[in-house]
Parts: sequence; C-alpha cells; structure tokens
Amino acid sequence: MSNILIIILSSLGAIFILLAAIGFVRMPDTYLRISVTTKAVTLGVGLILASAAVYFDDLSVTSRVLAIVLFIILTSPVGAHLIGRASYFSGNKMWGKSITDELDGKYQPNSHKLSSGEEFEDEDEEEDKTEHKKSDLL
Repeated sequence: MSNILIIILSSLGAIFILLAAIGFVRMPDTYLRISVTTKAVTLGVGLILASAAVYFDDLSVTSRVLAIVLFIILTSPVGAHLIGRASYFSGNKMWGKSITDELDGKYQPNSHKLSSGEEFEDEDEEEDKTEHKKSDLL
C-alpha cells in the first residue's frame, strides 16, 4: 500500500515540476514566469519530499522533511516577490496584454521610494497650494 502512495506522490510532484518548466518556457514575461514557477515547484517539491518521508517511514526523516517543506513554503514566495520587485524597479517591462500595473506612478526612481498613491496625491496637492499662494503674491 505504501508503494502505491509513494508512486502517486512522486508522480504528482514530477508532474507539477514539469508543468512549471513548461509554464516557464511559455510565459511571455518575467512576472508571469515567476508566478507560474513559484507555485508549481513549491507544490511539486513538497510532494516529492512527502513521498520520501513515506518511503523511509522513520520519524527523524519525516521531521526533517516537514522542516524542509515548511522552509520552502515560507521562502519560495518571499524570494519570488523580491525577484519580481527587483525586476520591476530595474525597468523590466510587463507583457503588452497585461491588464493592470498597480505600481504605475507609485515608485520614485530617484529616491527608490515605493508608496501608496495617496501619498503622491497629497504631495501634488501641497505643491498646487504653494504654487497658488505664489501666484497670489505676484
């Protein structure tokens, strides 16, 4: 019975990793590639490690597998986020058919400051008020 479970877990893990590789090749830009590979590889590696835990049927191996899977689940999305953020700030363009760019106009390349749109609107309003006061004085 455990052999069948090992085969199923390993096969599913390999399929998820294969789908991640296919998605990596087929996606048109960096951001979509990151999205596809992070999710699929995390699940694929987790399933393969689970099959290893079932195969060895030992508490020490199972505890190590759980620690590794937890580490991968926690670090993979963070790493993907940082790669995507660095890619965006370096000027890597999004795919032309992408619907929205939620960071458009919210990043100041001179100061490397990323803020919400409300902060920029407040700064613009303050600049308008000071310009209006200057024009009133003249």
